[in-house]
Amino acid sequence: MSKRILHVVSNVAHYADPADPTGLWLSELTHAWQVFAEHGFEQHIVSPKGGVSPLEPRSLKWPNADATTKAWLADPPCMALLESTARPEQIDPADYAAIYFTGGHAVMWAFPDSEPLQRISRDIYERGGIVASVCHGYCGLLNTRLSDGKRLVAGRRVTGFSWTEEILAGVTRKMPYNAEEEMLRRGARYEKALLPFVSKVVVDERLVTGQNPQSAKATAVQVAGLLSRSIG
Repeated sequence: MSKRILHVVSNVAHYADPADPTGLWLSELTHAWQVFAEHGFEQHIVSPKGGVSPLEPRSLKWPNADATTKAWLADPPCMALLESTARPEQIDPADYAAIYFTGGHAVMWAFPDSEPLQRISRDIYERGGIVASVCHGYCGLLNTRLSDGKRLVAGRRVTGFSWTEEILAGVTRKMPYNAEEEMLRRGARYEKALLPFVSKVVVDERLVTGQNPQSAKATAVQVAGLLSRSIG
């Protein structure tokens, strides 16, 4: 199996109000990137439209910006990766062992209806690869169907940013939908930690999901472990 991992990021730069910016929650990319790099995986980045992936301003400030975030921001080659992400049609799913959907509220608009991303996820999964997400990244799994027509998440244990966390973050009025509720409507067995904003990862065979930004590293560790065992 390939030793390549595909990260998915958003092209959306704002909430419904164009004056209200959002984007990629950077640490959800940087934490996973570091883990995968330490395990020797080659990594690429794709977005629904290709090109620039805007950054969520709150993810760049204390206490959300940690050492990995600051290091990425200070590294021109890393920043260039987010200026020129690949388009889905440039991606051959056969080249990848896993796909990892990052979060940030922007993905709630960018991911669910992207049929090209759904195709990539389905192909990777059906070839024996891993589909993973963290935080709002699970919105990218909402509408993905397998070749038999069954939803990828139907009957599967998953987690992702909870509605309780949306309330505590004070952003419910900005949300286009309740992602936790939408997962349940699709037959997923949604789980969350007893306390908000603590790390939680759910592994259901080759479906790996993390609840919030605090879960990104642990999610990547689980993915890397599964891949290392399957690749040998």
